[in-house]
Amino acid sequence: MSNRVTEYPVDDPLSRKSFHFAIRIVKLSKYLRETHQEYELAKQVIRSGTAIGALVREAKFAQSKPDFLHKLSIALKEAYETDYWLELLWKSDYLDDKMYQSIKPEITELLKILVSSTKTIKHTEK
Repeated sequence: MSNRVTEYPVDDPLSRKSFHFAIRIVKLSKYLRETHQEYELAKQVIRSGTAIGALVREAKFAQSKPDFLHKLSIALKEAYETDYWLELLWKSDYLDDKMYQSIKPEITELLKILVSSTKTIKHTEK
């Protein structure tokens, strides 16, 4: 399975990173359902965590610059929400320290990229 991930043909880092993050979120959701029988939080984290990459991909085909900014802004909101769910899962002992520390840098990096991207777009609009 990992070969399919590394062969994914995405040229820009945000698309690639958000797609790889979505894969980790899908696996995390499966783990939560199978290991802890936790369904509600698993649904929340999979919805917001996979939406980031979907919105980034959708933004590539935006009809205008404002549409592009809108899609990336929603992706940023979803990233902040995902960060919340991950911290909640960790603090409520569904994720151990090792699991949380392995995924936390990825969502932090996505947040930084999305914040920077949206700020740059807003600045160039003026």
